[in-house]
Amino acid sequence: MSIGHVGPSRQVHVGTRQDTASRLLASAARKSYDPLVEIDWDAPIPSDLYGMTPEWCSLYGTDLWESMTEEQRITLTTHEAASIAGTGIWFEMILMQMLLRDVYTHDPATAHFQFALTEIADECRHSTMFARSATRLGVPSYQPKQWIRQSARLFKATATGSLAYGGTLFAEEILDMMQRDFMKDDRVQPITRTVSRIHVTEEARHIKFARDEATRRAANISAFTRARIRLALGVTAYLVVTSLVNPKVYEAAGLDPHRARAAAASNQHYHNKIREGCAKTVEFLDGIGLIGGPSTVLLRRAHII
Repeated sequence: MSIGHVGPSRQVHVGTRQDTASRLLASAARKSYDPLVEIDWDAPIPSDLYGMTPEWCSLYGTDLWESMTEEQRITLTTHEAASIAGTGIWFEMILMQMLLRDVYTHDPATAHFQFALTEIADECRHSTMFARSATRLGVPSYQPKQWIRQSARLFKATATGSLAYGGTLFAEEILDMMQRDFMKDDRVQPITRTVSRIHVTEEARHIKFARDEATRRAANISAFTRARIRLALGVTAYLVVTSLVNPKVYEAAGLDPHRARAAAASNQHYHNKIREGCAKTVEFLDGIGLIGGPSTVLLRRAHII
């Protein structure tokens, strides 16, 4: 991968906006789910299953993980799953506002406009699903730190074009990578597996939409705009990825929070999983010239590259 290189790989073929949106609308008509109906919210919660695939846990592979009881591991993965979902809710709320602003002046008769509203409806259901799953598992509604949520007000109020859609990909694709493992893992709670299956199925449309728009919007921007977007994307990606695990999850599992945070910070296995989860996004955004410059410092600090 050539981080920051803007070359022939940027010449990505993109179908017409309306054709893409028409195909995505047809997909939504075939495969959309109401989690309030699809998920058995009254089903018992097995006490011997993980909240998520343990290999995605921030402490997996550390000496601290090896010293933990199985009960602590189950508790920690359950709380980390809720923390990841909380970060997902936060960014989905940002995405919904960006989408509404983006199509505000578009013709409602177009497929593009209608799919944007369809995606917003999907994200509303996803956020409700994530929130309800945490409640059903009996864990808190974790959210990113207060200063991050407040700072993000500027981003959600002003981000447009390739910045908005590129930032969306950083949030959507790492969660998609995680949940593809969650939904296939028999060691994981049934509720997590079902939530993951629904989200992965519907999120595939959103990722296609975001990639198509990011490519189109990045095609003719100036060098100054490209540099500004690269920096803003680096900040966005850093905040999203470093917010996935709320430090309070360690206390919930009965761990010393300082020791646990230090173990997570030096956990090469977890860092590799983060890079794995972000690899497709990085490759795509690098290909359309939206990664490079000073932002790579933040991406490395967050173990994204």
